[in-house]
Amino acid sequence: MYAITGITGQVGGAVARALLAEGQPVRAVVRDEGKGRPWAALGCEVAIAEMDDAQALTRAFSGAAGVFVLPPPNFDPEPGFPEVRAENAALRQALDTARPRRVVCLSTVGAQAAQPNLLSQRTLLEEALRTLPFAITFLRPAWFLENLRWDIAQAREHGVLSSYLQPLDRAVPMVATADVGRLAAELLLHEGELPRVVELEGPQRLTQHDIAEALSQVLGRPVRAEAVPRENWGAIFRAQGMRDPVPRIQMLDGFNEGWIRFEGDDASVRKGRVSVAEVIRSLVGEAT
Repeated sequence: MYAITGITGQVGGAVARALLAEGQPVRAVVRDEGKGRPWAALGCEVAIAEMDDAQALTRAFSGAAGVFVLPPPNFDPEPGFPEVRAENAALRQALDTARPRRVVCLSTVGAQAAQPNLLSQRTLLEEALRTLPFAITFLRPAWFLENLRWDIAQAREHGVLSSYLQPLDRAVPMVATADVGRLAAELLLHEGELPRVVELEGPQRLTQHDIAEALSQVLGRPVRAEAVPRENWGAIFRAQGMRDPVPRIQMLDGFNEGWIRFEGDDASVRKGRVSVAEVIRSLVGEAT
């Protein structure tokens, strides 16, 4: 039995579907019964647990051969990440009590960075779980290609890709969530020891011009990449509803300045197989 947190999201769902395709039993860990019904219909057990409820998480993880850990993302956290710290403490307690044979935890590229930024949430997660007395693998994927979901409408209607990743001709590691889910399932099923950190990117690194060209091909109209001036970011993010845009700006600076990067050398980074064009076609299909 494999307990999957975050199963209602893209990555957790991809992990579960990959395990089910291999004939493996899955326990869907969800926050309420309604979110579990579609997974129950696929033959999964359902466990109800909030990510800051150590007792409920312990019940959800008990008896599982493996656990996939994916705390909910928080794009506008309180200063000091108090919500994240509470969830991390509950997760640690639950895992320490349940003692599954294998744990794969979704982290992020750049989790080793010392500079504060939005992704520091995953740095704190690794710190909280790293000292547990059994094997945990931290899966650190690159920038998610599915972030392009928010760019489809503008590209289709105006032929513009507004880019926060700069300069526009800098190639950045990116990956599809399907590749992340597939690798996470493989790691859960793997026999024998695994590295503490596994880093993952897609089949090729992409500039913003590459992405604009892929959008052009899929949408059937010219699309150009335009850099969003950094001095405008704060106002844009606040207009989108963010209370504190600083962590997000720090994250973007980290990618653009190169200190959010893979920790290992390029040869050690695993490669996915889903292309940017495949992801864009899927996102366009969602939007129509």
